[in-house]
Amino acid sequence: MKKKTCCFTGHRNIPAQEEKALRGKLREQALALLEKGFDTFLVGGAVGFDMLAAEVLLDLREKEGKALRLVSRLPYPEWRETWSAENRNREERILRGSDEVSFSGKMDRRRAYLERDRRMVDESSFCVAWCTRKAGGTAYTIRYAMKQGVPVTNLAGWDLRQLAERK
Repeated sequence: MKKKTCCFTGHRNIPAQEEKALRGKLREQALALLEKGFDTFLVGGAVGFDMLAAEVLLDLREKEGKALRLVSRLPYPEWRETWSAENRNREERILRGSDEVSFSGKMDRRRAYLERDRRMVDESSFCVAWCTRKAGGTAYTIRYAMKQGVPVTNLAGWDLRQLAERK
């Protein structure tokens, strides 16, 4: 799956005042990748950036007729049990629109998230991120991508080389 595949990784909490601009950046980036021949996009099923990326991709396919595959790589079957009704409804749309859905683990454990993140990177030749801090799952995923030689662009705008310095 690797040749024309892109994964997305980002934080769960997006400040309300940044969401519209971030949605626009995601759209621009997805269109640029489609122009370069990318046809498969992997999302991790988290509230926040993952959800926003998936919605942008679905809109490009459903409203603008763009040819793309959306793949949901999820941590474990009950990953969204504590979500609000609104977020569960948004995720249902994403899952219905996904061409493929799979789980990394069977129970709620940190390892399932890390396995999902590594799997998405391992299946990708490009990674789109929204990273605003040096710690956490997003930073981990970016460091992993960089170690694997997968190019990463950060829509948050700061230099990702700062992450490589962290042990």
